[in-house]
Amino acid sequence: MVRLIVGLGNPGPAYDRTRHNAGFWFIERLAAAHGCVLREESRFHGRVGAINLTEPVHLLAPLTFMNRSGLAVAAMARFYKIAPEHILVVHDELDFGPGVVRIKRDGGHGGHNGLRDIMAQLGSGGFLRLRIGIGRPAGSAAVADYVLAAPSVSDRQAISGAIEKALACLSELLAGHVEQVMNRLHV
Repeated sequence: MVRLIVGLGNPGPAYDRTRHNAGFWFIERLAAAHGCVLREESRFHGRVGAINLTEPVHLLAPLTFMNRSGLAVAAMARFYKIAPEHILVVHDELDFGPGVVRIKRDGGHGGHNGLRDIMAQLGSGGFLRLRIGIGRPAGSAAVADYVLAAPSVSDRQAISGAIEKALACLSELLAGHVEQVMNRLHV
């Protein structure tokens, strides 16, 4: 059972529209859909809220930069005594094109600095990941420049569609039906 959903991104208006903030876009849409207002909470280093589905689920958008996301996740997990296997981290994924969304259980960080820091802070990679495809830069373009740039209008629409697909499966995912959600999203 998922008790904490974390959407990754970078804080501040300069990053609001960047690909790296796909996790923030997800958490903001989820909160809005449930009438939840995310509020800044310094002890959790982020914006937090809670929604009630079958039981309360905490929401977190870290206000640390991406490479320090683990600070916020670990603070909230410790306070609420949430084990890594009850955490869902939503993040941008270079390995999938815009519009693709996948669930992954456990694993490595795949070069994603937000995941790397969360794993280091929690001492575990045993959390669920909701991976929102943003695509890769063409040719030899730098990945950092790519993720910190706004997507094209068509890519943003595709990413938005992926977020909608994921939100439509969330109740099922929170109920612990990970394999069923994988089958629905991974077609």
